[in-house]
Amino acid sequence: MAQTSQVSLSELNEQIQAKTTWIEALRTEIGKVYIGNKQVVDMLLVGLLGNGHVLLEGLPGLAKTLVIKTFGQVFQLQFQRIQFTPDLLPSDIIGTIIYNPNKGEFTTKKGPIFTNLLLADEINRAPSKVQAALLEGMQERQVTLGENTYALEQPFLVLATQNPVEQEGTYTLPEAQLDRFMIKLKVTYSSWEEERKILEIKTTLQTKEEAKPLLSPKEIFESRTCIDQIYVDSKIKDYIVDLIYATRTPERYHLPIKSMLRFGASPRATIALTIGAKVWAFLNRRGYVIPQDVKAMALPILTHRIGLSYEAEAEETTAEQIIEKILETVPVP
Repeated sequence: MAQTSQVSLSELNEQIQAKTTWIEALRTEIGKVYIGNKQVVDMLLVGLLGNGHVLLEGLPGLAKTLVIKTFGQVFQLQFQRIQFTPDLLPSDIIGTIIYNPNKGEFTTKKGPIFTNLLLADEINRAPSKVQAALLEGMQERQVTLGENTYALEQPFLVLATQNPVEQEGTYTLPEAQLDRFMIKLKVTYSSWEEERKILEIKTTLQTKEEAKPLLSPKEIFESRTCIDQIYVDSKIKDYIVDLIYATRTPERYHLPIKSMLRFGASPRATIALTIGAKVWAFLNRRGYVIPQDVKAMALPILTHRIGLSYEAEAEETTAEQIIEKILETVPVP
């Protein structure tokens, strides 16, 4: 563990110390506008630095849209918002090809997906064919219109919000699309103290608090370069694969949850959990991953990637409970 392939751990730690000075300033600036669960800010930051999409689930009115928009302001990123509705069309997202009879030629009209941050608001209120229009952009960072393929802006992130599936007028997101979200996070009500602060700050009609531009995309790309170099020991890699395999073959780890699962996490989960742990180490100003980094990212990265059986639903067992049971059982290196 003395050396990474590029630099020593001590040198990498020094680099990370220098490259992470902006993190607290960012949290403070966002905190001027968004008063709520600090984990939401951290997970959006993990998604942005880890080049992964983020899905926020929660009831209306919990400031999900506000915190995403604030991120765009702080990083000076292009921002587009799509309000997902039952009558939305795929062309409303990716664009379309229009025939101009005067010129006798076709022209391309690009959709709102051509941006840095795409807010897919209430994504599960649109039917699956519309949600599927995002898949190529989310996975390949490109969009195909007719015979031409167009690269998306970099960085590119889909930051989606959805209402709980039991709410009226919602659809269940396709499993293929859920798997393309690096992180899914449930947004809950504010604490009493936070709610009291919201009352003080947000009930003035004449003023509107907005976050100031603080950073640029340069910090994102520089941070990603550091994150790529963060050291992951072979025992940590084995631990990550064990966690993933425990969702597929739980009996191998003496976990009595086989009947609770329809399917386990995909290889994308292995990749996402490794990258997420490296980003979490970066945010904690370390040049190497420890088991606690993996554990910190396991719930937001894995819960939406496992399928629960009818038995689990009948017993009201949640995906969070299953992942927590796996974390308790799989030996930590």
